[in-house]
Amino acid sequence: MAGRTRWSARALLAALLASALLALLVSPARGRGGRDHGDWDEASRLPPLPPREDAARVARFVTHVCDWGALATISTLEAVRGRPFSDVLSLSDGPPGAGSGVPYFYLSPLQLSVSNLQENPYATLTMTLAQTNFCKKHGFDPQSPLCAHIMLSGTVTKVNETEVDIAKQSLFIRHPEMKTWPSSHNWFFAKLNITNIWVLDYFGGPKIVTPEEYYNVTVQ
Repeated sequence: MAGRTRWSARALLAALLASALLALLVSPARGRGGRDHGDWDEASRLPPLPPREDAARVARFVTHVCDWGALATISTLEAVRGRPFSDVLSLSDGPPGAGSGVPYFYLSPLQLSVSNLQENPYATLTMTLAQTNFCKKHGFDPQSPLCAHIMLSGTVTKVNETEVDIAKQSLFIRHPEMKTWPSSHNWFFAKLNITNIWVLDYFGGPKIVTPEEYYNVTVQ
């Protein structure tokens, strides 16, 4: 009887441990590279998509709710010198609900994209609502125009001293893990100086938005 009791206790403990391990494996990391930076993936907190007729507002919306994007640069690697080179970078335009529209980055000279930018600062940044729950909720494929995405082109430059605190707050509140990245990598804050904007959120081709229209949007 005692042996059977011990076996039952061990079986119960094993079941509890297995459940806990499974929960750790399938649950997204919160604020540590997971999907919940800024709480935008929670349906109750993701703001509604602006009217598609207002392309400038859609562009600001996508920039603000996205935590990362694909930055295309011109490669300096000998094997692919002069060819397009794309990398995924974390970004932020400000704390949730208080975006400036300026995409800020936390970069290191060790990154390949940074080597490219040092020789040629021109770049194009692509962001998409596919990284939120919006497209999946509505059944939109990431490549579908209905799954709104934008392309921002311009130059990537290091922010000046007067803008460092803004960039730091914008990034660290959405990407708290950045605070722990090794200082030996010589991290610095940078931003995309936007010169051209394309918005693809419906059929019929991209809409062109000027930087003036983009920055004149009042974020609600």
